[in-house]
Amino acid sequence: MVSRGETRCPYCGLPHPAGLHLLGALVRWLSRPEDFVRGLIWLNVIVFGLSLLLNPGGVRLSANPLRFLSPNTESLILLGASGTFPIERLGRWWSLLTAGYLHGGLLHIFFNMAALNQLAPLIARQFGIFRMFTIYTLGAAAGFYASYLAGVALTIGASAGLCALIGAAIYYGKRRGGIYGRVVFRQTSGWIVGLVLIGLLPGINNWAHGGGLLAGAVLAFLVGYSERRPESFWHVVTGGILMVATVLALGWAVAGAVMLRLS
Repeated sequence: MVSRGETRCPYCGLPHPAGLHLLGALVRWLSRPEDFVRGLIWLNVIVFGLSLLLNPGGVRLSANPLRFLSPNTESLILLGASGTFPIERLGRWWSLLTAGYLHGGLLHIFFNMAALNQLAPLIARQFGIFRMFTIYTLGAAAGFYASYLAGVALTIGASAGLCALIGAAIYYGKRRGGIYGRVVFRQTSGWIVGLVLIGLLPGINNWAHGGGLLAGAVLAFLVGYSERRPESFWHVVTGGILMVATVLALGWAVAGAVMLRLS
């Protein structure tokens, strides 16, 4: 046991042993689905807070609960909203990674994070954390790309990635079979009904939902689930690369937005 405040290990002479504590914390975070999902939720909350602080005067305090605490559109674009405008006019292809961490209001992020808290641990337990993140990230990017092809000018929200997790859960339940598989399939199929009903509301990006759902099922088939194929080195590498790419894209967007505001 070495204190965090030690500048050198008194036993082996290793400099800055506190770095090992940070490494251990990272390993533990990447091995516990609940902790990992909690980190994803906090990341979404932090980015939502930044979108409000970036232009406080533009935040809408509408009486409509769906638009309460809505960030300014310009702030959303600066922080990585996707769609035909950011991609074609600004060349922001990386927005396919960042748009899923932006939200258009308090209820928007609340319901999305509640769904993420239910769906992500299920997929992480059956597929592994790295494969879950791969499905979530690439499924969201596929959904946003589908909406881009459909001509949607601006799109945000975690729902594209959530739909990818739903698609993965439906594939898993159907493919696994048995009592547990049927329960998973039946419960996640109920989410499809909810998506159809939500899709009737104005302003809902059904292209992103449909694209994410289909991509999630396909990705689940390609990467496999743990009972049939243990999480491999390449699954870890792919998921790790996507984690780093997501953090870098969000960091780039936040840094650029803050610098623009300060200037």
